Amino acid sequence: MEILNIGYGNVINKGRIISVITADSAPTKRVIVAAREKGVMIDATCGKKTKTVFIMDSGHVILSAKGIEGLLEQLARKEVQ
Repeated sequence: MEILNIGYGNVINKGRIISVITADSAPTKRVIVAAREKGVMIDATCGKKTKTVFIMDSGHVILSAKGIEGLLEQLARKEVQ
């Protein structure tokens, strides 16, 4: 199992990620609201502004305060090794 550090000591299983999206768009905000209502949203921002949203294969939506560029770099580095 490969893990991805999403900030503030939080990690997720890289193999279960379906999508990595920015939190700025209106459709993404609707996805977050729907996940919160269903009880499948996980807030890993530690009170900071949400910058990145992960959609997992389990249906969970995970919020991260870490920027998408840094997270995508981590994902790309792991695949090269």
